[in-house]
Amino acid sequence: MAFFEQLGILAVTPGMVVMWLIALTLIYLAISKQYEPLLLLPIGFGILVANLPLTGLMTPGEGLIWRFYHYGVEWEIIPPLIFLGLGAHTDFGPLLSQPRLIFLGAAAQGGVYVTFFAAHAFGFTLEEAATIGIIGGADGPTTIFLAAQLAPHLLGACAVAAYSYMALVPIIQPPIMRLLTTQKERAIRMKKARKVTTREKLIFPLAATMVIVLLVPASAPLIAMFMLGNLFRESKVVERLKDTTQNALMNIATIFLGLSVGATMDAATFLRTDVLFIFALGLFAFALSTASGLLLAKLMNLFTKDKINPLVGAAGVSAVPMAARVVHKVGAEANKKNYLLMFAMGPNLAGVIGTVIAAGIFLTMLQ
Repeated sequence: MAFFEQLGILAVTPGMVVMWLIALTLIYLAISKQYEPLLLLPIGFGILVANLPLTGLMTPGEGLIWRFYHYGVEWEIIPPLIFLGLGAHTDFGPLLSQPRLIFLGAAAQGGVYVTFFAAHAFGFTLEEAATIGIIGGADGPTTIFLAAQLAPHLLGACAVAAYSYMALVPIIQPPIMRLLTTQKERAIRMKKARKVTTREKLIFPLAATMVIVLLVPASAPLIAMFMLGNLFRESKVVERLKDTTQNALMNIATIFLGLSVGATMDAATFLRTDVLFIFALGLFAFALSTASGLLLAKLMNLFTKDKINPLVGAAGVSAVPMAARVVHKVGAEANKKNYLLMFAMGPNLAGVIGTVIAAGIFLTMLQ
């Protein structure tokens, strides 16, 4: 009799079966459609194994994946490591060559703040509202970093929403771009940017770290690692460190991050009506962030001689480099001679920094 009590198949619930289907759907999208496969694949597998009965993988203090989650995510180790790798991949040249584009990245955070107030108005706590609002930045690691500290019970849902909308940038953004711009605006060719010096690229991560952390100390874990990774890249003297952070370290951190996040999504936590509402609010935040960047670019054109193609404002979300690629594609449709990719990377990178600052502000206010 004791043997049969240990059979997992006898402990399966309908909720677990639903979560299996969700897990398999994410795995299918990662493999077949290549939607954010580096994250959705381990997240999907984490959901699957966390909803197999009697495994004990997420048992506090004992479970294998619980240890990954506790020491990696709750202790705020893995998301900063991801940012270290991102920094080593990042070239701030497009942003430094046209500093005015940083305002587009800042404007694109409008969706984050508006959704924060909207979510709170709909009955979510301030901590939950902040976690939902940050989805609008389309920055998975930052969403996870904030959720782990303010609303751990929403971590899985918010992380999947953030990465899903990152993967769906080519579907979500173009209709908004076409709705808010004219054919003539989309065809604007921007002037060639100046060449950025090596000295500027070396100074920027140091200056940005000091300024941002002095203003928003709570953003330090992510900003410091992001800029350190970039310093590895731009210094040209630590190629081994740069290669490690770009590849091995980032890949290892990604595995444990995805698996840990997925494993938080058990049936009891995820299968609630408010989770669907979170996805809807996250989509609203992302759409509004896209629109905010576009509209500021149009406003700036009223006061500047060198016109900005408003499409680059849509790249102010943190989905690097997907948003910039979509901007380039839509711009090329309006004018085949238009090459907007490098221009769009400026607000795209500014959006990454802006989302981290927004998370730091929420932590400062609510912790």
